[in-house]
Amino acid sequence: MKKSHWAEPYKIKMIEPLRKTTREERKKLIEEAGFNPFQLKSEDVYIDLLTDSGTSAMSDRQWAGMMMGDEAYSGSRNFYHLEAVVQEYYGYKYVVPTHQGRGAEHLISRLLIRPGMYVPGNMYFTTTRLHQELAGGNFTDVITDEAHDPDSDFPFKGNIDLRKLEAIINEAGAANIAYLSLATTVNMAGGQPISLENMKQVRKLTQQHGIRIIHDMARVAENAFMIQQHAPGYADRTVASIVKEICSLTDGAVMSGKKDALVNIGGFLALNDEGLYEEAKNLVIVYEGMHTYGGLAGRDMEAMAIGITESVGEAHIAARVYQVHYLGNLLKEAGIPVLNPIGTHGVFLNARAFLPHLPQTSFPAQALTVALYEAGGVRTVERGIVSAGRDKETGDHHYPSLELVRLAIPRRVYTLSHMDVVADAIIEAYENRYDIPGLEFTMEPKYLRFFQARFRQLSPEPAGTAH
Repeated sequence: MKKSHWAEPYKIKMIEPLRKTTREERKKLIEEAGFNPFQLKSEDVYIDLLTDSGTSAMSDRQWAGMMMGDEAYSGSRNFYHLEAVVQEYYGYKYVVPTHQGRGAEHLISRLLIRPGMYVPGNMYFTTTRLHQELAGGNFTDVITDEAHDPDSDFPFKGNIDLRKLEAIINEAGAANIAYLSLATTVNMAGGQPISLENMKQVRKLTQQHGIRIIHDMARVAENAFMIQQHAPGYADRTVASIVKEICSLTDGAVMSGKKDALVNIGGFLALNDEGLYEEAKNLVIVYEGMHTYGGLAGRDMEAMAIGITESVGEAHIAARVYQVHYLGNLLKEAGIPVLNPIGTHGVFLNARAFLPHLPQTSFPAQALTVALYEAGGVRTVERGIVSAGRDKETGDHHYPSLELVRLAIPRRVYTLSHMDVVADAIIEAYENRYDIPGLEFTMEPKYLRFFQARFRQLSPEPAGTAH
């Protein structure tokens, strides 16, 4: 039987040269960066898997659209194109552009949360929870238990546990629930999708209690693809139709266009409630800009409108997820402990199993990001105790069940050969894992500490020691 090969569904028109460094150079560079990959200069990174946010390659059509930017202060034609595309592909009635996703998070938190209210959600995300807390809210995790088990192969770890949701509604009272924060392809759980059947059940429960659902839709097309591939009865549905059905089960959305929509900057708040939209239009002027540009140039809105259209293309989304799974399967075959199942926007290493000699208080996931950079110039990001931050009441660390290193793969940027190089660096680090030391803070910012924190290395644990 002839072997079937796979190829990216695009050809390369422009390149950006990469600079290779030596291990000795990288050890010096990461130390100067306070053992925090965020503090590295991009020119010192060989393969950059820090994030898939704003790092994707735009298409020729998007670049052409950039040349059609209408930079009028008010009423830009690019806004009306973006609005029409959001209505067509996502089904939301009203659109308020923002400079990126966290701008939309800020607006919805200010609009809907009063001090003391609760915001249940299917696992926290860093900026989302911070905006909710700054508005006086209390985030409550209602994700399914399988999401906290890195070895579980459950295909829809983004699902909401209805018993947990019902419990918080009964405990707090529906009037004290600001909204349900529902993410598609849950980032902190490893890029795990939520099923449509679960969403329908959640929608029924929230409607009974008059609770809004606000959709974090940064990677909704990836979630729709996983439904198409793994949920019974959806194999013949288009990704675009599944995306629209997902959105129809929610009341509004925050969107970072820097993910699915394939742009380097931009986002929006989408709503169905006209009264809430009028409040959002009023508020966006204070923090972002006019409601028809929201901190964006016209060319950025045009690129985002085109990117949304491209994001639901069957060949594009299949190739995007396939590349992630290609890397994930390489690592699994090599015996590397990864979070199961492989998600959609990146591969997540299980740092607890990778570095069993390091306690969580020695920041094993952060330590592993340092080791991967030293091994191959690969920049990754910690998604564990450092990202979780501190409890706003006690001041102690949050201790998440998952201690992960995320290898987020930018869309349309790297080839499978780059994934092979990444796998080699990870395998090398794993072979020398007991030589990887833990870390402690030398500088800890008050908010979102993982971005700017600095560390120093601890004395290495004795070889083979486990905690």
